[in-house]
Amino acid sequence: MGIITVRPPRAEDRWPLVDIHVKARRSYYEGHLPEGELAEWERGARANGYDFTRPGRVWLCADLDGALAGFALVTPEGELNQLQVDPARWGRGVGHALHEAALAELRGRGLATAHLEVFAENERARRFYLAHGWREVDGGGPEDGAGGDGVAHVRMARDLDL
Repeated sequence: MGIITVRPPRAEDRWPLVDIHVKARRSYYEGHLPEGELAEWERGARANGYDFTRPGRVWLCADLDGALAGFALVTPEGELNQLQVDPARWGRGVGHALHEAALAELRGRGLATAHLEVFAENERARRFYLAHGWREVDGGGPEDGAGGDGVAHVRMARDLDL
């Protein structure tokens, strides 16, 4: 498993987080989105990096044995907006640690329920969230384009008192 540390982002994490997101996103969208769309999103992400200073948003980084391995992003509205782990580090507890820290952040805001959207074809992520107490909502089916990328997403919710 290794030693996992969840912490706030540092300035030097801006570009490595983009690398992790690109690897993770490709792992679940390849074969479902045209390569041109994946490449266009990647170019935009690599050109802009991530802004850790937007008010109300909380970024959490996870180090595995001292190396950056993943991140989560929580919004003021109670959304787990991102939970991304470098695919090379899957199955080592990084996602679980980030998930627990993100839920603690949402609980600390006094929220009763959290929500997220997951790519409908990402069975690995859907299993992860279901195993962590999430439930599919809005009929439990995919919502075309709900994730903003023109592909089907499933909306999920979780009570935070669990």
